Amino acid sequence: MTRAAEVPDPSINVPLLDLKPQYDSIRDEINEAMQRVIESQRFVMGPEVSKLEETIAEYCGAKYGIGVSSGTDALLVALMALDIGPGDEVITTPYTFFATGGAVARVGARPIFCDIDPVTFNLDPDAVAVFIRDDCERKGDSLVHRRTDGRIKALLPVHLYGQLADLGPLMQLARANNLRVIEDAAQAVGSEYHDGRRAGSIGDIGCFSFFPSKNLGAFGDGGLCTANDPELAERLRVLRVHGGKPKYHHALIGGNFRLDALQAAILSVKFKYLDVWTKARQENANFYNQAFGAGIPGRRVKTPHCLDGYRHIYNQYVIRAERRDELREFLSASNIGTEIYYPVPLHQQKCFEYLGYSTDEFPESDKAARESLAIPIYPELSEEQKQYVVDQISAFY
Repeated sequence: MTRAAEVPDPSINVPLLDLKPQYDSIRDEINEAMQRVIESQRFVMGPEVSKLEETIAEYCGAKYGIGVSSGTDALLVALMALDIGPGDEVITTPYTFFATGGAVARVGARPIFCDIDPVTFNLDPDAVAVFIRDDCERKGDSLVHRRTDGRIKALLPVHLYGQLADLGPLMQLARANNLRVIEDAAQAVGSEYHDGRRAGSIGDIGCFSFFPSKNLGAFGDGGLCTANDPELAERLRVLRVHGGKPKYHHALIGGNFRLDALQAAILSVKFKYLDVWTKARQENANFYNQAFGAGIPGRRVKTPHCLDGYRHIYNQYVIRAERRDELREFLSASNIGTEIYYPVPLHQQKCFEYLGYSTDEFPESDKAARESLAIPIYPELSEEQKQYVVDQISAFY
């Protein structure tokens, strides 16, 4: 590692994410795909969406893919497909993007939070097991929350930052307690568990986001659900078109969760490069891991930990940093983009006050919110940019 810079270099700019180089490299293919859809005048669903669904399902190791309008809507339609609603409760993490808990509340169910594993930032199976043991009881085939008398219907683990949650013990808990499992894989397309299974192929439904900042990002919103059960997959397909099958005949109340053909065509082009871009992210992560491990005394920066045998796709590269907020201000002054994922855990959000959690109820989530900082990891980072990030962080400490 080179000597840390003592003053910012105004000639170097390192945004948190820069999508323009990626687009420049595939501009002609993207434009051709968009023109194909424009010429067809089929803008909603159709063959472009079907092609993408098959491609992503196969890539994830799932039998079925169901394209939807966003990652948030993927969560929403998954909950609807499993008949989760008023009186039901869903166990999930408080340390995640709002959509995870928000989707549960939107269907009228109650999010139940359990703390995270401090190493991976993901839902801690031990915390879930303790909650089930100490706070729940069996009534017939149902698991019931003693405090609220709500029925626990599902687990909703999040594969945060591109690394799978520990689904082995979580799936065991689900099977033992008659719970369904929805994987929030919005940040995890192509991530693998230690046994080789990929995100979206292990639980009942996998939910993916194609928001532009994701490893596989559209030119706007887009999402997809995966499933292995044919009846569940068909239910998802029907629910995404207002619950109508055949058209104008509604046995179910669904919503408008359709994926645009333009987005599907763009994603099909970008998919061809996904593994190359993921490899570049992994190489950038290795660069940071080695540089920070060698150059900052006292381990004031903790690098993300990739569990043995897992495939981490580094949708974000999130460090734990001493004096996090001061470091962020320093990096901003050095023209280095950062982000805090996530500054306020869900149990502390005003809209979830009704759940009755104390502000310090989940200490690991609170600590992660105080210490975590995402730094640039996108595939097109130059060696100079990466070194500058390392040098400026080293200079700060």
